[in-house]
Amino acid sequence: MANVEKVSVSMTPQHAEMLREAVRSGAYASSSEVVREAMRDWSAKWLQRRGDIARLQAMWAEGKASGEPTEVDFDQLLDEARQELASTSRHGR
Repeated sequence: MANVEKVSVSMTPQHAEMLREAVRSGAYASSSEVVREAMRDWSAKWLQRRGDIARLQAMWAEGKASGEPTEVDFDQLLDEARQELASTSRHGR
């Protein structure tokens, strides 16, 4: 395999046994293949998490820039939302 870097990884005995079992079962050709797949899965999750954090930071900044905070009665807001939902449901039938 071209362009690879060897890295030593420590893991629990349970994880090591799971890795060996994955290879013994024939699902993977080598322990390196198992680790590469795990890294691909982790990389996708990591990129998603970074995107989520960036969106939350942008929403936070937008909220702060929107002006002075105003007091909200959440019970009243929830009642209004329920009424609107009930109205929409009745008219949608």
